[in-house]
Amino acid sequence: MIKGDERLDYLLAENLRIIQSPSVFSFSLDAVLLAKFAQVPIQKGNLIDLCTGNGVIPLLLSTRTKGKIVGVEIQERLYDMAARSVQYNKLSEQINIIHGDIREISKQVGYSKFDVVSCNPPYFPISSHDEVHKNEHFAIARHEIYCTLEDVVRVSSQLLKQGGKAAFVHRPGRLIDILATMRQYRLEPKRLQFVYPKAGKEANTILVEGIKDGSPDLKIEPPLIVYNENNEYTPEVRRILYGE
Repeated sequence: MIKGDERLDYLLAENLRIIQSPSVFSFSLDAVLLAKFAQVPIQKGNLIDLCTGNGVIPLLLSTRTKGKIVGVEIQERLYDMAARSVQYNKLSEQINIIHGDIREISKQVGYSKFDVVSCNPPYFPISSHDEVHKNEHFAIARHEIYCTLEDVVRVSSQLLKQGGKAAFVHRPGRLIDILATMRQYRLEPKRLQFVYPKAGKEANTILVEGIKDGSPDLKIEPPLIVYNENNEYTPEVRRILYGE
Protein backbone atom coordinates (compact mmCIF):
# COMPACT_ATOMS: atom_id res chain seq x y z
CA MET A 1 0.00 0.00 0.00
CA ILE A 2 2.80 2.44 0.93
CA LYS A 3 5.64 3.00 -1.55
CA GLY A 4 9.10 4.53 -1.20
CA ASP A 5 9.14 7.70 0.92
CA GLU A 6 5.36 7.77 1.42
CA ARG A 7 3.60 7.99 4.78
CA LEU A 8 0.03 7.57 6.02
CA ASP A 9 -1.27 10.80 7.56
CA TYR A 10 -4.49 11.28 9.51
CA LEU A 11 -7.32 13.53 8.39
CA LEU A 12 -8.17 14.06 12.03
CA ALA A 13 -11.67 15.50 11.98
CA GLU A 14 -12.86 12.82 9.57
CA ASN A 15 -11.08 9.74 10.97
CA LEU A 16 -9.59 8.99 7.55
CA ARG A 17 -6.02 8.30 6.43
CA ILE A 18 -4.27 9.76 3.38
CA ILE A 19 -1.08 8.75 1.61
CA GLN A 20 1.44 11.59 1.33
CA SER A 21 5.07 11.97 0.31
CA PRO A 22 7.61 14.76 0.90
CA SER A 23 8.78 14.53 -2.72
CA VAL A 24 5.38 15.48 -4.21
CA PHE A 25 2.95 18.28 -3.35
CA SER A 26 1.09 17.48 -0.10
CA PHE A 27 -2.37 18.89 0.52
CA SER A 28 -2.58 22.28 2.21
CA LEU A 29 -5.03 24.10 4.44
CA ASP A 30 -6.52 25.62 1.25
CA ALA A 31 -7.84 22.21 0.18
CA VAL A 32 -9.35 21.52 3.60
CA LEU A 33 -11.05 24.93 3.65
CA LEU A 34 -12.44 24.40 0.15
CA ALA A 35 -13.86 20.99 1.10
CA LYS A 36 -15.61 22.65 4.05
CA PHE A 37 -16.77 25.72 2.07
CA ALA A 38 -18.32 23.82 -0.86
CA GLN A 39 -22.06 23.22 -0.53
CA VAL A 40 -22.81 19.57 -1.28
CA PRO A 41 -25.96 17.44 -1.43
CA ILE A 42 -26.26 15.28 1.70
CA GLN A 43 -27.91 12.32 0.00
CA LYS A 44 -27.49 11.53 -3.69
CA GLY A 45 -25.73 13.61 -6.33
CA ASN A 46 -22.68 13.66 -8.57
CA LEU A 47 -19.59 15.58 -7.50
CA ILE A 48 -16.27 16.07 -9.27
CA ASP A 49 -13.00 17.51 -7.96
CA LEU A 50 -10.58 18.84 -10.58
CA CYS A 51 -6.79 18.97 -9.97
CA THR A 52 -7.46 16.54 -7.13
CA GLY A 53 -3.79 15.93 -6.23
CA ASN A 54 -3.57 13.12 -3.69
CA GLY A 55 -7.35 13.04 -3.34
CA VAL A 56 -7.80 15.01 -0.13
CA ILE A 57 -10.93 16.90 -1.26
CA PRO A 58 -12.86 13.77 -2.43
CA LEU A 59 -11.93 12.07 0.86
CA LEU A 60 -13.14 15.03 2.91
CA LEU A 61 -16.32 15.45 0.85
CA SER A 62 -17.16 11.76 1.33
CA THR A 63 -17.88 12.50 5.00
CA ARG A 64 -20.47 15.15 4.07
CA THR A 65 -22.37 13.50 1.22
CA LYS A 66 -23.57 10.09 0.10
CA GLY A 67 -23.25 11.23 -3.53
CA LYS A 68 -20.80 9.74 -6.01
CA ILE A 69 -17.48 11.62 -6.20
CA VAL A 70 -14.95 11.73 -9.04
CA GLY A 71 -11.42 13.10 -8.65
CA VAL A 72 -9.31 14.04 -11.69
CA GLU A 73 -5.51 14.28 -11.55
CA ILE A 74 -3.01 14.64 -14.41
CA GLN A 75 0.13 13.60 -12.51
CA GLU A 76 0.43 9.82 -12.48
CA ARG A 77 2.24 9.67 -9.12
CA LEU A 78 -0.42 11.76 -7.36
CA TYR A 79 -3.24 9.91 -9.12
CA ASP A 80 -1.78 6.62 -7.88
CA MET A 81 -1.51 7.91 -4.31
CA ALA A 82 -5.10 9.21 -4.42
CA ALA A 83 -6.44 5.91 -5.77
CA ARG A 84 -4.64 3.94 -3.04
CA SER A 85 -5.91 6.30 -0.32
CA VAL A 86 -9.48 5.74 -1.54
CA GLN A 87 -8.88 1.98 -1.46
CA TYR A 88 -7.29 2.13 2.01
CA ASN A 89 -10.32 4.00 3.41
CA LYS A 90 -12.70 1.48 1.75
CA LEU A 91 -14.39 4.25 -0.25
CA SER A 92 -14.03 2.74 -3.75
CA GLU A 93 -17.81 2.45 -4.16
CA GLN A 94 -18.24 6.18 -3.57
CA ILE A 95 -15.04 7.74 -4.96
CA ASN A 96 -13.53 7.17 -8.42
CA ILE A 97 -10.12 8.71 -9.16
CA ILE A 98 -9.37 9.31 -12.86
CA HIS A 99 -5.88 9.82 -14.30
CA GLY A 100 -6.51 12.47 -16.91
CA ASP A 101 -6.27 16.03 -18.18
CA ILE A 102 -9.08 18.23 -16.87
CA ARG A 103 -9.15 20.06 -20.23
CA GLU A 104 -10.43 16.84 -21.86
CA ILE A 105 -12.41 15.38 -18.96
CA SER A 106 -15.87 16.54 -20.11
CA LYS A 107 -15.62 14.25 -23.15
CA GLN A 108 -14.79 11.33 -20.86
CA VAL A 109 -17.30 11.77 -18.03
CA GLY A 110 -20.02 13.70 -19.85
CA TYR A 111 -21.35 17.25 -20.15
CA SER A 112 -23.90 18.73 -17.71
CA LYS A 113 -23.78 15.64 -15.48
CA PHE A 114 -22.60 17.05 -12.15
CA ASP A 115 -24.26 18.81 -9.23
CA VAL A 116 -21.01 20.09 -7.73
CA VAL A 117 -17.56 20.86 -9.10
CA SER A 118 -14.68 21.78 -6.80
CA CYS A 119 -11.15 22.81 -7.71
CA ASN A 120 -8.00 23.92 -5.90
CA PRO A 121 -6.18 24.97 -9.08
CA PRO A 122 -2.59 26.09 -9.71
CA TYR A 123 -2.46 29.71 -8.55
CA PHE A 124 0.39 31.22 -10.51
CA PRO A 125 0.55 32.10 -14.21
CA ILE A 126 3.86 31.26 -15.88
CA SER A 127 5.52 34.60 -16.57
CA SER A 128 9.09 33.36 -16.44
CA HIS A 129 10.63 29.91 -16.06
CA ASP A 130 12.92 31.26 -13.34
CA GLU A 131 9.96 31.49 -10.97
CA VAL A 132 8.79 27.90 -11.50
CA HIS A 133 9.67 25.41 -8.77
CA LYS A 134 12.52 23.02 -9.66
CA ASN A 135 10.54 19.99 -8.43
CA GLU A 136 8.19 19.09 -11.30
CA HIS A 137 5.41 17.85 -8.97
CA PHE A 138 5.45 21.12 -7.00
CA ALA A 139 5.68 23.21 -10.18
CA ILE A 140 2.62 21.57 -11.76
CA ALA A 141 0.61 21.98 -8.54
CA ARG A 142 1.51 25.67 -8.17
CA HIS A 143 1.87 27.01 -11.73
CA GLU A 144 -0.51 27.06 -14.69
CA ILE A 145 1.51 24.50 -16.66
CA TYR A 146 -1.26 22.04 -17.55
CA CYS A 147 -4.30 24.23 -16.95
CA THR A 148 -5.07 27.92 -16.60
CA LEU A 149 -7.74 29.58 -14.49
CA GLU A 150 -9.84 29.94 -17.65
CA ASP A 151 -9.49 26.20 -18.37
CA VAL A 152 -10.70 25.38 -14.85
CA VAL A 153 -13.74 27.67 -15.05
CA ARG A 154 -14.67 26.66 -18.61
CA VAL A 155 -14.48 22.94 -17.82
CA SER A 156 -16.41 23.41 -14.55
CA SER A 157 -19.22 25.03 -16.51
CA GLN A 158 -19.21 22.20 -19.07
CA LEU A 159 -19.47 19.58 -16.34
CA LEU A 160 -22.22 21.23 -14.29
CA LYS A 161 -25.94 20.75 -14.66
CA GLN A 162 -27.99 23.94 -14.84
CA GLY A 163 -28.21 25.16 -11.24
CA GLY A 164 -25.13 23.15 -10.25
CA LYS A 165 -22.48 24.73 -8.03
CA ALA A 166 -18.76 25.31 -8.61
CA ALA A 167 -16.45 26.06 -5.68
CA PHE A 168 -12.88 27.34 -6.04
CA VAL A 169 -10.05 28.40 -3.76
CA HIS A 170 -7.52 30.93 -5.03
CA ARG A 171 -5.46 34.00 -4.20
CA PRO A 172 -7.04 37.45 -3.62
CA GLY A 173 -4.86 38.96 -6.36
CA ARG A 174 -6.78 36.90 -8.93
CA LEU A 175 -10.25 37.79 -7.59
CA ILE A 176 -11.29 40.00 -10.51
CA ASP A 177 -9.97 37.42 -13.00
CA ILE A 178 -11.99 34.69 -11.27
CA LEU A 179 -15.26 36.60 -11.06
CA ALA A 180 -15.01 37.89 -14.64
CA THR A 181 -14.15 34.43 -15.99
CA MET A 182 -16.93 32.78 -14.01
CA ARG A 183 -19.48 35.15 -15.53
CA GLN A 184 -18.01 34.60 -18.98
CA TYR A 185 -18.74 30.88 -18.62
CA ARG A 186 -22.21 31.23 -17.04
CA LEU A 187 -21.12 30.55 -13.45
CA GLU A 188 -22.73 33.35 -11.48
CA PRO A 189 -20.69 34.14 -8.34
CA LYS A 190 -22.96 33.67 -5.30
CA ARG A 191 -20.70 33.28 -2.21
CA LEU A 192 -17.30 34.76 -1.43
CA GLN A 193 -15.18 34.33 1.69
CA PHE A 194 -11.85 35.97 2.51
CA VAL A 195 -9.34 34.01 4.58
CA TYR A 196 -6.82 35.95 6.69
CA PRO A 197 -3.63 34.50 8.19
CA LYS A 198 -4.16 36.72 11.27
CA ALA A 199 -6.44 39.54 12.40
CA GLY A 200 -5.17 42.83 11.01
CA LYS A 201 -3.31 41.17 8.11
CA GLU A 202 -4.26 41.20 4.43
CA ALA A 203 -6.32 38.27 3.16
CA ASN A 204 -4.15 35.61 1.51
CA THR A 205 -6.84 33.20 0.31
CA ILE A 206 -10.32 33.46 -1.20
CA LEU A 207 -13.11 30.90 -1.44
CA VAL A 208 -15.75 31.50 -4.10
CA GLU A 209 -18.81 29.57 -5.19
CA GLY A 210 -20.93 30.11 -8.28
CA ILE A 211 -24.15 28.65 -9.67
CA LYS A 212 -24.48 27.74 -13.33
CA ASP A 213 -26.94 30.20 -14.87
CA GLY A 214 -27.73 31.59 -11.41
CA SER A 215 -29.23 35.05 -10.85
CA PRO A 216 -26.85 37.87 -9.77
CA ASP A 217 -26.68 38.10 -5.96
CA LEU A 218 -23.23 37.81 -4.36
CA LYS A 219 -23.06 37.21 -0.61
CA ILE A 220 -19.85 37.95 1.29
CA GLU A 221 -19.40 35.35 4.04
CA PRO A 222 -17.91 36.32 7.43
CA PRO A 223 -14.09 36.40 7.30
CA LEU A 224 -12.11 33.34 8.38
CA ILE A 225 -8.97 34.00 10.46
CA VAL A 226 -6.46 31.14 10.59
CA TYR A 227 -4.11 32.02 13.50
CA ASN A 228 -4.56 33.93 16.74
CA GLU A 229 -1.96 36.30 18.23
CA ASN A 230 -0.11 33.28 19.73
CA ASN A 231 0.28 31.66 16.30
CA GLU A 232 -2.21 28.94 17.23
CA TYR A 233 -5.17 27.95 15.06
CA THR A 234 -8.34 29.88 15.87
CA PRO A 235 -11.28 27.86 17.27
CA GLU A 236 -13.04 27.96 13.88
CA VAL A 237 -10.03 26.53 12.04
CA ARG A 238 -9.48 23.94 14.79
CA ARG A 239 -13.07 22.78 14.29
CA ILE A 240 -12.47 22.41 10.55
CA LEU A 241 -9.18 20.55 10.99
CA TYR A 242 -9.73 18.49 14.12
CA GLY A 243 -13.48 18.47 14.66
CA GLU A 244 -13.05 20.20 18.05
